[in-house]
Amino acid sequence: MSILDTSPDLRGYTPHPVVTPLRADAAGVRTPDPLVRRLLRAKKAYSTRFVAAAIEQDPGAFDLIADPARAPRAGDVVLARVVTIGQHKRLESPVSRRQILFEGDEIVVAYGSRYAADQFLAVLPEDLGECHLAAAGGLASRVVDKHAAIDDATVIEPIGLLSSAGRVVNLARFAPHPVRAAAPAGGLAARVPVVAVVGTSMNSGKSTTLACLARGLTAAGLTVHAGKATGTGAGNDAHHYTDAGADRVVDFTDFGHPSTFGLSFEEVRDVFATMTDVLASPAGHGAPDVVLIEIADGIFQGDTSRLLTDDAFRSVVDRVVFAAGDALGASGGIAALRALGCEPSVVSGVLTASPLATAEARAALDVGVVPTYDLCRPSVALAAAGLAPAGQTRGGHAVA
Repeated sequence: MSILDTSPDLRGYTPHPVVTPLRADAAGVRTPDPLVRRLLRAKKAYSTRFVAAAIEQDPGAFDLIADPARAPRAGDVVLARVVTIGQHKRLESPVSRRQILFEGDEIVVAYGSRYAADQFLAVLPEDLGECHLAAAGGLASRVVDKHAAIDDATVIEPIGLLSSAGRVVNLARFAPHPVRAAAPAGGLAARVPVVAVVGTSMNSGKSTTLACLARGLTAAGLTVHAGKATGTGAGNDAHHYTDAGADRVVDFTDFGHPSTFGLSFEEVRDVFATMTDVLASPAGHGAPDVVLIEIADGIFQGDTSRLLTDDAFRSVVDRVVFAAGDALGASGGIAALRALGCEPSVVSGVLTASPLATAEARAALDVGVVPTYDLCRPSVALAAAGLAPAGQTRGGHAVA
């Protein structure tokens, strides 16, 4: 079985038979190169899937740089050993299988930082010393704080940075989509309806809301492209969008980033702008009728709030759908969005799992509150996305 998901949205790499380079000893007996064997046996992470595909195709093209004092960059790929099992007991594979971890396992992961209010605050390490597996999608990081309800982080020991052709392997080098500077007029995305899903916080129901919206719009006969612009790399959300019917799906790992936390705001903005442009372009069944894009975490997270006020967002986003965890969060969130110049079309998310919380929100808000799974209905999805039935005119932007 290949380590590579060959579905069209996982984007451009076709598995090839592995030819294992052999090394001859003094007696002329050929044996596999030890590093090649280690790289092929190592458990690879979702965030490194494009590098994993390259290892599968030509494992002999890779080497290791084992300088303990070397400072890694975000996106640098490392071969590491699991020292102590903690919060993350499994590593998400390139095809999103949950690989059980054992102490002593060797894993291929990428360096980066993490912002997760329900889990870890983690930063890019300053050297190649022991650090942590800060996310199941494959993030090597140094945890500096955590939620009280979760275990200590899994400890990993870097063995060495992967290198190829004399250069450290970075995810950006193998990513299918290079990041470009944001276009002043919004590029292709300015000509396609774009709906952004934002929320009160992590786990407020943003991904499920987007997936249900995708389901309803595809059921209405529209071609939907979807993406996740910020957050920490993991395959669950992208696969959820695909399962809901989105014809093309990308996330920021397709643009060379295992996480967007710790990037400069300009880098975050350019990832968003490039992604919306990629999603607005033809693929699969042709050009999309609508683009759906999720912004991670809550609107009080620094990159999120700044992005919502940036021209790169305002020039392309036509509708904002807001996911909230409870009625008070919905009320405060709507006020915060309006202060940022965003007018939400509907409120949905986790709060709508409770009839009482839904009733509270409806009594408090002047915005429609839509149960998440009602968005699977074409008429509800079309209304939430601001897409009028055939023959009627679509409204203007939801950001001022």
